[in-house]
Amino acid sequence: MAGKTMAEKILSHVAKKDVEAGDIIIVDVETVFAHDGTAPLAFEEMKKMGVDTFFDPNKVVIVTDHTTPSPSEKISNIHAFLRNYCRENGCNFRGVGRGIGHQLLIEEFVKPWTVVLGADSHTCTHGALGAFATGMGSTDIAGAMAFGKTWLKVPESFKILVEGELKSPVSAKDVILKIIGVIGADGATYMAMEFFGETVNSMGISERLTLSNMAVEAGGKTGLCPVDGKTIKFLAEHRRKGFFKNLKPDQDAYFSKEIAINAAELEPMIALPHTVDNVKAVSEVGELDVDQVFIGTCTNGRFEDFEIVAKILKGKKVANDTRLLVQPASWRVYLKIIERGIAATLIEAGASINPPGCGPCIGRHLGILGDGEVCLSTQNRNFKGRMGNEKAYIYLSSPATAAASAITGRITDPRDFYH
Repeated sequence: MAGKTMAEKILSHVAKKDVEAGDIIIVDVETVFAHDGTAPLAFEEMKKMGVDTFFDPNKVVIVTDHTTPSPSEKISNIHAFLRNYCRENGCNFRGVGRGIGHQLLIEEFVKPWTVVLGADSHTCTHGALGAFATGMGSTDIAGAMAFGKTWLKVPESFKILVEGELKSPVSAKDVILKIIGVIGADGATYMAMEFFGETVNSMGISERLTLSNMAVEAGGKTGLCPVDGKTIKFLAEHRRKGFFKNLKPDQDAYFSKEIAINAAELEPMIALPHTVDNVKAVSEVGELDVDQVFIGTCTNGRFEDFEIVAKILKGKKVANDTRLLVQPASWRVYLKIIERGIAATLIEAGASINPPGCGPCIGRHLGILGDGEVCLSTQNRNFKGRMGNEKAYIYLSSPATAAASAITGRITDPRDFYH
């Protein structure tokens, strides 16, 4: 019998039988979540099913993160509805200021060797902790909330081997942008993107989360990283002590596609409008003025991201004609950057700090772009209109590139500022 990929191992464990790519299976769901943009739809679908209770309220998480704090009467009413619904049904509710759902699940709920579903495409983020995590539509999420199960086809896997030492400030964001640029926006459609190699092994959990987060930008069903000592330590530090066995693919596992990345040769990368796979090296872009720089989101809104940004901004100022917006991914991240003095460094440099949440990333509020404006962002998507204005232009980069560009007011290679 051929060896198994990480996806096949997790799903075999959850299905309690041996499964392989192509099998149609029904599995138990460990955690299911939705946010203020999708939860009302899921609850409406549950009502249509004739179900008014959750399969296990402790395993259901509802987060108000996409438009928070509320900018309108309509959104306020949605938030009020969700608060009341969750209180009446006893599930986990995380309200205004708590943070982005993906980050909160990483900090509080996700466990390896389980299935995690979310009514959001970037649920694949949680694969960094060794969970088979994927986004689904509101009808499927309603079924999971009601019955604690879902069906899916075991995906084929894409082997992504990353070897070599990253040269600071080159980071995981540059790695994943490079990968997407090479394989394309549909290069891994309905596949498990499995990241491993010495570079991935040396990455901290924060960087692995960045890799997994953007798997869907190449069409991936999920993005998986190995479960190792770093994973288990992270879980223990976040109140999930227990026996979590390591996870990696078997040496003789079959992969439908393969790609190898030499991290040692990688330089800072950037995705140009209006697709995530329109990728070039920052050094190839040339001088381009930037109106807004946005550092945050579920891709790069963690403490380690702001630590790099502060190192570059320390003692410097944001360019006069450029605005720098910063948004921590959760209240824990926000508190930590305050305690470590990073928030002060950012503010002194000229940054404006938004409350934890999604903010400008999805174009609802807290940083909508004007006609013709250029934004350099650490988020995961740069589609036309993504940040609220179809006449604006979004470029994607690492936090280091974003910080350096905020100082000069134009897209800038961060290696010029990193010593």
